[in-house]
Amino acid sequence: MKHMRLGDLLVRSGAITEEQLENALKESKAEGKRLGAYLIESGTVKEMQIINALVAQLGIEYIDLNSCDIPADMAKVLPKSLARKYKCVPVKLTRTEVYLAMTDPLDFLAIEEVEAATRHRVIPMITTEAAAGRAVMNLYSNQGAVRAIEEMRRDMMNSPTTVSLSNTAGESIIVDEEGSEDIAPAIRLVNSIIERAYTERVSDIHLEPSEEQMQIRMRIDGLLHQIITVPKELENAVISRLKIMSHLDIAQRNIPQDGHTNVIVHQESIDMRISTLPTIYGEKMVIRLLRKNENLSSMEGIGLRGKNKERFQELIRRTKEGVILVVGPTGSGKSSTMYTMIEQMKSDTKNLISLEDPVEYHMDGVCQVQINDKVGLTFAGALRTVLRQDPDIIAVGEIRDGETAQIAMRAAMTGHIVLSTIHTNDAVSSMDRLLDIGVEPYLIAGAVKGIVSQRLLRRICPHCRTSYRPTVEERVMLGFPEDDNLVFYRGEGCEECFNTGYRGRIAVFEILTMTTALRRAVYSGDRREMEEAMKSSDFLPIMDNCRELIVEGTTSSEEVLRVMGINVD
Repeated sequence: MKHMRLGDLLVRSGAITEEQLENALKESKAEGKRLGAYLIESGTVKEMQIINALVAQLGIEYIDLNSCDIPADMAKVLPKSLARKYKCVPVKLTRTEVYLAMTDPLDFLAIEEVEAATRHRVIPMITTEAAAGRAVMNLYSNQGAVRAIEEMRRDMMNSPTTVSLSNTAGESIIVDEEGSEDIAPAIRLVNSIIERAYTERVSDIHLEPSEEQMQIRMRIDGLLHQIITVPKELENAVISRLKIMSHLDIAQRNIPQDGHTNVIVHQESIDMRISTLPTIYGEKMVIRLLRKNENLSSMEGIGLRGKNKERFQELIRRTKEGVILVVGPTGSGKSSTMYTMIEQMKSDTKNLISLEDPVEYHMDGVCQVQINDKVGLTFAGALRTVLRQDPDIIAVGEIRDGETAQIAMRAAMTGHIVLSTIHTNDAVSSMDRLLDIGVEPYLIAGAVKGIVSQRLLRRICPHCRTSYRPTVEERVMLGFPEDDNLVFYRGEGCEECFNTGYRGRIAVFEILTMTTALRRAVYSGDRREMEEAMKSSDFLPIMDNCRELIVEGTTSSEEVLRVMGINVD
């Protein structure tokens, strides 16, 4: 391939001007960055503009790594260290040539090193940085998993009564496939699974036994995806390794167990919460992954903007005593919102104590208590004790029963601020839930100051977002008025979003502040009167927030219909 400079190619294609190129060359040199990386980070060009210019000017082939299956044996062609270093992955091998997907096909030093390592001539292909990073991680983690499975099978054939597992003395376990050849196969297999989950920003790993094999699925942006299968005869070794990591009893398989451990993946600390459940085909295990360095203090980060942000801030500012509830179904982001609320309310002049099960994120300036039902430290019991600790603000991770709810309400009535979550669908149904578990109407009316109800919606991938005109049925189902100029958006699917059309999630909210009319309605227990009182206030239903995000192109109508449970039939 003829040596060409990226800047000249971009100018020739019209992506940038000569002046922009000169400025970018100076700035990228000063910051010690490659020109392409600087242009993308500075917003001068988009990554696909660079790719299109290279394809058009040099005839380099573009490859969508998310839509092609890379053979597992490609991991043997190129060392993982080089693949990571240059963000490249081999996709095809001939007798004399290796086809290499690269983020920078003009990186001739990378090409020379790959040619020296593979002893094949490199045919460069271009791909996006996100797709290359995912492909490298998936190829080598899958290859490591396959190799570990083969070795585990061989070990079992040679010594069927022995399982090679190592115990762990410390609290933190380093998970990294690099240089792990001497590690036991079962440990390498588990490490590769965790590393894959880290790469895909997975929230939960499901290990599900069946009659013939164990399925491993991972929850990405709220939905489960099939990742890999483990042969039935190796199932117990994988489960045992995870039990050892989380200090569970490997001999006990007939009762549920809960444990946790800390792992370090690529220098990042991850907290793993592990739960086992006996089934007819073996133990099912679910692992919740919590990234300790996630910033939960940003209101904009969780989706609070505009009027909802103002209401949220006003609710916090005006509440000097009383209960603030965060409500929604499981997996709707309630804990993140409560942590954000705690971050906003904590102060050197206040005693803030939180009761959590489990403690998901460690926060400075907050006295966090881990609930442990096994030793009698329940939410209700801990809450009674906390009231003797001179608290200003009490955060109760979840109201699960009437006793906890009664104590929380009475604490709020005596001058404390109580923050908590409860599993209900919306603000009104949270009132019904409190009544159902035995809380007196006068306590609810007197103690509750505000309710934050929420859901999580997947964001449309910004790299493949397209606009379209909605159908009449679509518009009516979502409550939009008739408007010929109305435009909706959806993601077509691309390398950046793993061909799903979505990337990341955002919360939608409805924030209810208690008014005098609403208190009277709650006291009387009349649901219709509650709804009328809400309509007469400045309360905005959660669907208003959903419609805002649809119009601005943050999420799709299909996602709102799915999450909000609106029947499309």
